Amino acid sequence: AQRPAPLTPLVGRDAELDRIGALLAEARLVTLTGPGGTGKTRLAVEAAARWPGEVCLVELAPLTDGADVPQAVLGALGLRDSAVAIAGPGGRQSTADPVTRLVSALTLRPVLLVLDNCEHVVEEAARLADRLLAACPALRVLATSREALGITGERLCPVPPLPVPPPGGAAEDALASPAVRLFAERAAAVRPGFTLGPGDLEHVVRICRALDGLPLAVELAAARLRSLPLDRIAARLGDDDPVPEGDAPRFALLSRGSRTAQPRHRTLRAVVEWSWDLLDEPERVLARRLTVFAGGATLEAAERVCGVPDTDGLLASLVDKSLVEVVDDRYRMLETIRAFCAERLAEAGESEPMRKAHFAYVLDLAATADPHLRGPGQIEWLRRLDGEHDNLQAALRRAVRAGEVASALRLLSAAAGYWLLRGLRGEAARLAAETLAAMGATPPEGLEEEYVVCACLAGWGGMSGPGLDAHVAEAVRLTYTLPMPPRQPFLLVLHAMVSGPPARESLHETAALFEALEVDPWTRILTRFSVSYLKVFDGRLAEAEQELAGALGDARSLGDTWMRVIILSALSDVADQRGEHGRVEALTDEALELAERLGATSDVAETLCRRASARMRLGRADAARNDYERAAELSRRTGAPEVLAAALLGLGELARLNGDMAEARRRYEAALAECTTAWFSVEETRSRVYLALGWAAQMSGSAAEALAWHRRALTTMPGTRSLGMAAAVAEGVAGVALLEGDPARATWLLGAGAALRGAPASGDPDVARVEARCRAVLGADAFDRAYAQGTAYVRDRVPITPDTDAAALTIIERQLSALGG
Repeated sequence: AQRPAPLTPLVGRDAELDRIGALLAEARLVTLTGPGGTGKTRLAVEAAARWPGEVCLVELAPLTDGADVPQAVLGALGLRDSAVAIAGPGGRQSTADPVTRLVSALTLRPVLLVLDNCEHVVEEAARLADRLLAACPALRVLATSREALGITGERLCPVPPLPVPPPGGAAEDALASPAVRLFAERAAAVRPGFTLGPGDLEHVVRICRALDGLPLAVELAAARLRSLPLDRIAARLGDDDPVPEGDAPRFALLSRGSRTAQPRHRTLRAVVEWSWDLLDEPERVLARRLTVFAGGATLEAAERVCGVPDTDGLLASLVDKSLVEVVDDRYRMLETIRAFCAERLAEAGESEPMRKAHFAYVLDLAATADPHLRGPGQIEWLRRLDGEHDNLQAALRRAVRAGEVASALRLLSAAAGYWLLRGLRGEAARLAAETLAAMGATPPEGLEEEYVVCACLAGWGGMSGPGLDAHVAEAVRLTYTLPMPPRQPFLLVLHAMVSGPPARESLHETAALFEALEVDPWTRILTRFSVSYLKVFDGRLAEAEQELAGALGDARSLGDTWMRVIILSALSDVADQRGEHGRVEALTDEALELAERLGATSDVAETLCRRASARMRLGRADAARNDYERAAELSRRTGAPEVLAAALLGLGELARLNGDMAEARRRYEAALAECTTAWFSVEETRSRVYLALGWAAQMSGSAAEALAWHRRALTTMPGTRSLGMAAAVAEGVAGVALLEGDPARATWLLGAGAALRGAPASGDPDVARVEARCRAVLGADAFDRAYAQGTAYVRDRVPITPDTDAAALTIIERQLSALGG
């Protein structure tokens, strides 16, 4: 028998080759299993080429009858009909049957017999292998099949698709991906001189992901470079409709393979069709109905949606035949197989019934999960919804495409807590925007609350546009007309994120209403948290801390991890305003541990910024820088521009305090570029960047520039309704007053800032520098008198009323005007 010689390099299969070699060393029957197109034959040929002894490759694909399997092996071994004769009855010579002849030929012959493509003759191949292995102790068999031979002693070696680059990975990681390397190698073969440039890599990664790293599909895609540019191939292999009505684009595109390949390997469709033809009717019914799921299905989901008897057994059979794979207790298809089977679903007229059954399942799951996201089952149910993440998106988009806006609104509202806790703002916003675009100007009757949730999700993710902005504005207005408490409690959080803290009188009225209505414990904790945060804004730090401590105890009793994170963050803000930076670090450490356990990436990023600020104040610049850089990375990944802006601002402050003004200004400009939405938190960050630019101008000796930046901070900040921000502006203006030679006014402003904040700015290096210079110039007694005058002036004229913000701003505006004049 002739040893097979590979014609092309094998890419990305070193681990599999090592495993095959190890298995053949310890077992006599090894079967490579996997779906069509994964390269089982190519891998077997390479393994055979490395085998130290005699090799015989038997191609079973051309056979149409299982009875021909022994003859095919005889032919591959080069044995003719007269090659072996045995004595019959009476001593007469007769030709042995094929199996007996094989046993006689291989009894003492140390051969590696490669039985390639056994799936369509699997029973006959299994019987022959069993007989030969029992009778021929020196024989080893390496089989390839889409299902196991099922013989005692068989060792299986699954052959998966090639790994593809993970989302968000670095360019060097993508270039090292086996799927990308295979594409590049095959592309260079059909287009001499082809190399992967920076602009090409994104397209190749997209192609490899769309094809699940299936080697045959990747090779067919690379072959199309003869006639199509790379970007066109990537575009045509974009996400197929999960339930397509006609031919999937990938099958039309990947329809030209090697002329010398078996017919079933010349096109992608033929590869999958070969597997489909081997299924019986019940298996085909389940296979086509499974395509309604995006991202796979649990057994429970498949049973409920597909409506096929013996779903468990049929799934096991589809797994055995490599049409379905099991990943983390979920059944999923490669996208190529799924696209083919979805065509069969459309042919059977089942696309619409399956879509509706799938939507009903996803809606029921989201509605069931929602209350568990506000209690001790929070983490468990978040993980469960993670598994259904793709199904959630698919169900929503299909409903919108079908014009079922009311259904889409119900699902958006039911799943709002999942998106909020996971920080998936960009995803949620896009889905909400698509739903609003399909809805028209007014919500369906009876779904006003669901409409508000949808619009707030769009606003939360920073989506904007004339029609969308109108929806968000209407939703903010409509919120105050809805019955309270809402059916979806997360609406209260989303509304606050979009519109900012409510007016003081409104929040207190809502708190009193909720108390009278005896709302659920979670809503009561949220209301208590909101009232306490308003007290932080007002500088009533002791009252705020007491309220927050009580809310934290309630959240611990309820078992809500996310609520504990946001309350701990609020407590750290109180400690920060008091200058207790060591306590800030301790509180944020606890919040980070909870946020990471929860998997709330955006909350992790935000908490890292809080801890970094405390570490910077504690003089631990390197630790602060690490936190800010990690926060920036996480916020980029989750699409949280306001958190990224805060991280960049922090990195700028580290540079400024280290004397690197050029780097500081570069970071400040980058932070401003991220302040693209109209959220109240973004406006606060924008104000803080302007303040930082003002301090940088002061350190460079430019009083006029510094004053201009502080004035911009002042005009940006009214929407924040935070006396802490007013205090920061006052302290910045104090620096300008000192630079202009007026230490008494500077000291007065420092006292005003402390009164506005509710505590001196302990640990702030800029304020400490101004204060030290003022003391040195004025002397201790004069400094203390001016400081006390500023404090008393604010306390007399800024009572905690609905007009608090206006009064505070008036004071600072007068000081700015005095200096500017």
